[in-house]
Amino acid sequence: MAKKAASLEVTCPCCQAKLTVDAELGVVLSHAEAPKPPKVDLGNVSEMLREQTRLREEKFRQSVEAERNKEEILNRKFSQALEKSKDQPVEKPLRDFDLD
Repeated sequence: MAKKAASLEVTCPCCQAKLTVDAELGVVLSHAEAPKPPKVDLGNVSEMLREQTRLREEKFRQSVEAERNKEEILNRKFSQALEKSKDQPVEKPLRDFDLD
């Protein structure tokens, strides 16, 4: 009995469309467009602008936090690599030219 190929449901980060991708072949099997946003009611524009401002500030805070963590992670990786290199003897690097 042949196994049925696994497929993945993926959401496009750009347009929010739903894609069904074949995991084995890496091809798109189906595509469903994202629902259209509702028409804007001009009576609620000020509330919508405040909500967008709040979301923008939240995303900014998240990106700042990610950058802070990024530096700490890189420092930890560097210190671990430095500890590993202290234990190993210093060797002359092997170049392709030396193999000829």
